[in-house]
Amino acid sequence: MKALVFHGPQQIALEDRPIPQLLAPTDAIVRVRKTTICGTDLHILKGDVPTVEPGRILGHEGVGEVVQTGDAVTAFKPGDHVLISCISSCGKCDACRRGMYSHCAAGGWILGNRIDGTQAEYVRTPHADTSLYHAPVNVDEDALVMLSDILPTGFECGVLNGKVQPGSSVAIVGAGPIGLAALLTAQFFTPAQVIVIDPDVTRLEVAARLGATTVVSPAKEDAVEAIRRLTGGQGVDTAIEAVGVPATFELCESIVAAGGVIANVGVHGRKVDLHLESLWDRNISITTRLVDTAATPMLLKTVASGRLAPGVLITHHFPLAHILDAYRTFGDASSTHALKVIISP
Repeated sequence: MKALVFHGPQQIALEDRPIPQLLAPTDAIVRVRKTTICGTDLHILKGDVPTVEPGRILGHEGVGEVVQTGDAVTAFKPGDHVLISCISSCGKCDACRRGMYSHCAAGGWILGNRIDGTQAEYVRTPHADTSLYHAPVNVDEDALVMLSDILPTGFECGVLNGKVQPGSSVAIVGAGPIGLAALLTAQFFTPAQVIVIDPDVTRLEVAARLGATTVVSPAKEDAVEAIRRLTGGQGVDTAIEAVGVPATFELCESIVAAGGVIANVGVHGRKVDLHLESLWDRNISITTRLVDTAATPMLLKTVASGRLAPGVLITHHFPLAHILDAYRTFGDASSTHALKVIISP
């Protein structure tokens, strides 16, 4: 089969690899029909994720068709159309019983990280019964891919951790796919203000179409002053960091209101300064999280009902044979205006 293989920082190649085989009775083999590239994959290419070793097939998102199951798999059978979760969960360990699937003792974020992932024609999915989801028949496959990672990530790590409430004020720093996923799902809770901050004018235009009450470009105005003006000098109740660089986290520190929450979503590969000299007396909470995908069943129902349309985040399509072009397009989003790219093996 063809697969996208990581060989070290800034080194990837499309190669021939053996089709994966069942290694445990709880495994399933899935023929990948659609996959995508995540911002985390770009962090891997930068060398920010040392757990990813050279030789690893990348990717942790996708939809596909089950072609083989282990003897212990009871919820799925060959021919089933499935959503592949970015998080693998055994469903039995202490972390899983607490709903913290990202820290599963035998799983977590392993696809495209510690084991081979989905940017290939086939993928082995451990703990299939609790890590795959039956795909609704009336949902477009491209849109369904958005439920593998970015929708639950934006919702759980940004909106839920950020304690977004009706009538509250929210600032989302970063209008990439994760920031826009947070924007879409924050509206479940009808906040009074959802302010999106990003230097990219095209992404701000998308954010405005998707429900942002105000957009702010740091390239055109001081973002901190803009937030103060928009919130009567108070700052926002929730600041969602959706980029993963020091400057954007420090911006969140500067715009959060007393009693507010900074919800970190971005993948950080470098240290960030925590300005306790200005935050120590402000009753600020800072949350971190790796997506657990506990919200995936709810999000599936919301998308199937037509109340949430994540397909609006898709801007480009590529065949697997052109996945290197897809990486270049996604990595140069400021020029290509890419949000999510769909790759079809």
